[in-house]
Amino acid sequence: MVADSKGKSDISFAGTFASSAFAACLAEICTIPLDTAKVRLQLQKSAVAGDGLALPKYRGMLGTVATIAREEGLSALWKGIVPGLHRQCVFGGLRIGLYEPVKNYYVGSDFVGDVPLTKKILAALTTGAIGITVANPTDLVKVRLQAEGKLPPGVPRRYSGALNAYSTIVRQEGVRALWTGIGPNVARNAIINAAELASYDQVKQTILKIPGFTDNIVTHLFAGLGAGFFAVCIGSPVDVVKSRMMGDSAYKSTLDCFIKTLKNDGPLAFYKGFIPNFGRLGSWNVIMFLTLEQAKKFVRNLESS
Repeated sequence: MVADSKGKSDISFAGTFASSAFAACLAEICTIPLDTAKVRLQLQKSAVAGDGLALPKYRGMLGTVATIAREEGLSALWKGIVPGLHRQCVFGGLRIGLYEPVKNYYVGSDFVGDVPLTKKILAALTTGAIGITVANPTDLVKVRLQAEGKLPPGVPRRYSGALNAYSTIVRQEGVRALWTGIGPNVARNAIINAAELASYDQVKQTILKIPGFTDNIVTHLFAGLGAGFFAVCIGSPVDVVKSRMMGDSAYKSTLDCFIKTLKNDGPLAFYKGFIPNFGRLGSWNVIMFLTLEQAKKFVRNLESS
């Protein structure tokens, strides 16, 4: 993510976009079981009055993964992988591919030296918002497929697959429904993108100034873990609201979802699924950034030859 000292990218936008999309897709494939567990935990609501003896179906990251695998089969853990890959090709490519150009735009063409952290955050907020605005339909379909658990015998599934989900949503709810939850989704992804890209950029830049550290896999590993940790701490509340709005049509707006979640489930509900979210985003960022750095190196050599 960190280019040269002037912040100029040394490979083309097309090369960065392709590298980013590939790295994001690989990370998605490896970590989507944890993402499915996170969505189920976030959508799980507290027991209502008079039902105090009812225990939550899903308990903890590993417990949720085990419950889904036992009741629905291992393949259920990869529910939503097709729209997930659609999402990463579009969102991952745009948010990372545009990061360096937008960051350079904010600091100006004559800027020399280390880019200020505020400019990195602003650039990542911008590219995260742009990317998810385009990719929101893929996120919606992914969440809806992941949210559907084991159904009673004879009850048909809501969607037979990703493409069927897109067409069914448009046919039954209209084209605008594909952008359901766009408000919290833009907020969530802009914030998480800022936490991921800006922190990765900053942590990597800081580590490289420590004697003995070079631009290698160890540096990328530490920077990736830092990016995942900051992303979960900052983005978990909006992530919960986004998942609930996309998975349940009962909410009228972002504010309505926030108020009802706070009233019915308490403030800790905004950090439901925190551990699987960190397990997912931490590992996702490590895999994605390690792959991205190697993919960019490959593209750099390809373009220079």
